[in-house]
Amino acid sequence: MITRQLKFSQELLGSMTCCGRVRFVLRYQGRWMMKKQLLVMALVGLCLVGCQSDSESATESATESATEAETEAGTEAGTEAGTEAGTETGSTAAGEQETEQAAKYRVYVGTYTNGDSQGIYQFDLDVTTGKTTKPTLAAEAKNPSFVAIHPSGKYLYSVSEVADFDGEKTGGVSAYSIAADSGALTLLNSTPSGGRGPCHLVTDQAGKNVLVANYSEGSIACIPIKEDGSLAAASAVVQHEGSSVNEQRQAGPHAHSINLDAANGFAFAADLGLDKVLVYGFDGEQGTLDAAGAPDADLAPGSGPRHFAFHPSGKYAYVINEMLCTVTGFSYDADAGKLTSIQTISTLPGDGEVEKGFSTAEVVAHPSGKFLYGSNRGHDSIAIYSIDQNSGKLTHVGNESTQGKTPRNFALDPTGAYLLAENQGSGTIVLFEIDQDSGELTATGEVVKVANPVCIRMVPIAE
Repeated sequence: MITRQLKFSQELLGSMTCCGRVRFVLRYQGRWMMKKQLLVMALVGLCLVGCQSDSESATESATESATEAETEAGTEAGTEAGTEAGTETGSTAAGEQETEQAAKYRVYVGTYTNGDSQGIYQFDLDVTTGKTTKPTLAAEAKNPSFVAIHPSGKYLYSVSEVADFDGEKTGGVSAYSIAADSGALTLLNSTPSGGRGPCHLVTDQAGKNVLVANYSEGSIACIPIKEDGSLAAASAVVQHEGSSVNEQRQAGPHAHSINLDAANGFAFAADLGLDKVLVYGFDGEQGTLDAAGAPDADLAPGSGPRHFAFHPSGKYAYVINEMLCTVTGFSYDADAGKLTSIQTISTLPGDGEVEKGFSTAEVVAHPSGKFLYGSNRGHDSIAIYSIDQNSGKLTHVGNESTQGKTPRNFALDPTGAYLLAENQGSGTIVLFEIDQDSGELTATGEVVKVANPVCIRMVPIAE
């Protein structure tokens, strides 16, 4: 009797598609069959009821089976598989919530205030429609040319690109709190930047420090962030030394940007005056910069390296060279902090001739890692490249006019749908839609007017 029951149960279970229940019953049936016959049959009955339900759900959803992958996916991402498997309500809700969180962004614009600008401006961008709102003044400030957002999204930091700050021969860095509802900025405090003419800054990955590059002084600094988002005095200031071949522009160091790798272990300072990307070991807990942390990366004489960007994979990095209008690509050894040059390519079409008044400004990698963009001033265009994922090398796709003069900085929204080009000379920010297959740009017709725009940074708007 026991043997017949076991054979019947095994045959019955073998025809079922609910793999998890099959394994459960067969695993325990053999152990209990001498003393627990009734429990075995009860389990089989329960399995039959559950499997019938699963079978009906699978039939209705036209999927192969209710796989473990679908079960684990649950309602986390609203995937097609989850929807088809009968989790349509939960999955759709999760998908809608994720889209809603990233549907709108508050865009902050750093400016020069030597004209009609009064400081830092803000407007909203809806990435589902490509529409923008009218810009408003977020905070009055003097030459807040470059801004950075704290990882929490609660604070904004800006340089004060001046040579005299509170009576000292230095520039400044200011901290602001961000009002969650309106985006308005409230000044928390300001502190010296560690050198004249601060032009670029970032926060570290942990949100514990601001790193700033001082162009006129040729120095970089690390400034700790306090618990309330305000700034302490600089914990480290490093003065660059040396020169390069262009006597007019490279008689001394000019630190033009400062960036960190994803691991928060190395800092990279592109110095226009030295034709180098200087690499520092970075200790975020102590707020220190170690010049002996890794070897520097040399650029061709007269290049004038300006801004620097990592590929999303972290395997490659790119520096845009202001004076020669080129981009140099590197492979990156994250353990050693070492950059190895792999290619230098022009940002200009045709033969790449650099005419008088031509220079470059910004370089940004697309979130997908498929494309790289760089801005040309004078030529007034965005250079578009495709990226070989195996080598990191660039192929020039084309150049797109920014529909204005002197495109200094530009930014991509975090979804990678749009590029916002700032025309400093025209006082406009022009919105371009990005072709996700080719990387090419198409102007949408949206133009935001802000005097002397220099930098854009975005914060998601929670709704």
